Amino acid sequence: MAARVSSIFIYPVKSCRGISLLRAPITATGFRWDRQWVVVNAKGRACTQRVEPRLALVVVELPSEAFIEGWEPTQSSYMVLKAPGMNVLKVSLRKPHETADGVSVWEWSGSALDEGDEASQWFSDFLGKPYRLVRFNTASETRPVEPQYAPGHKILFSDMYPYLLLSQGSMDALNELLNNPIPVNRFRPNILVDGCEPYAEDLWTEIRINNFTFQGVKLCSRCKVPTINQETGIAGPEVSETLKAFRSDKVLRPTQKQKGKVYFGQNLVWKDSQTVAEGKGKVIEVGDPVYVLKMVSSANEAAA
Repeated sequence: MAARVSSIFIYPVKSCRGISLLRAPITATGFRWDRQWVVVNAKGRACTQRVEPRLALVVVELPSEAFIEGWEPTQSSYMVLKAPGMNVLKVSLRKPHETADGVSVWEWSGSALDEGDEASQWFSDFLGKPYRLVRFNTASETRPVEPQYAPGHKILFSDMYPYLLLSQGSMDALNELLNNPIPVNRFRPNILVDGCEPYAEDLWTEIRINNFTFQGVKLCSRCKVPTINQETGIAGPEVSETLKAFRSDKVLRPTQKQKGKVYFGQNLVWKDSQTVAEGKGKVIEVGDPVYVLKMVSSANEAAA
């Protein structure tokens, strides 16, 4: 055993506030409800905190029963959104009938389910520009991850991969270098583990949590979102400067092709998602042990 799961997070609306859970059902595309929705601009392009840091202020709530395995929404099941100065927005968890074409996230484009004019007006009023809220249409669309790293795996509206794992040891080591320590929500992981050395997760290429095998497919390269205070929506420079000094590819991967990136956390896919039998029990819980099955000897050898 290398560590234990200490926290689980999902982010139902991409770039909005996350939800901390004690247990969460797993799927091939990530924890259930994770990144099922995204805010898009008038051109259908995904809007994130990189462009609209105030998305960090949007609080997302789901009914507690939504995390019971096999639960399906009823007509009275809602996602609730709250933001400073805004009335509460209730979005039905039943799938909408309207579609929005030309939705794009990074390299992917396709159609999505449109959550309607009320949700559109809410986000447009809050952010000050025309936006719509759309939901991934799992019935008609698929979005593959990078095939050179994890062929055959798929995601919804996550940036790149279904799961992001980070260790408390890594957070503690980073905070020792910062004048102003930061919480883990800056990095938006799905699985936080504790009990391992700082940056141990860099080396993990295969792990097991509650009998499920996950593949560590690629170190997570970081954008500007970790610089944004998730309580205020305001960015500051210190995190980027510190990460560049000790987590850049120049430092971690000196003999590999330099991409000018910084890395923090490990991207995962659920390796045996296609072979696990139907039925209940496909859940990860806080407290679950993490076993390392395969690893590389240094970050220089890890995929990135």
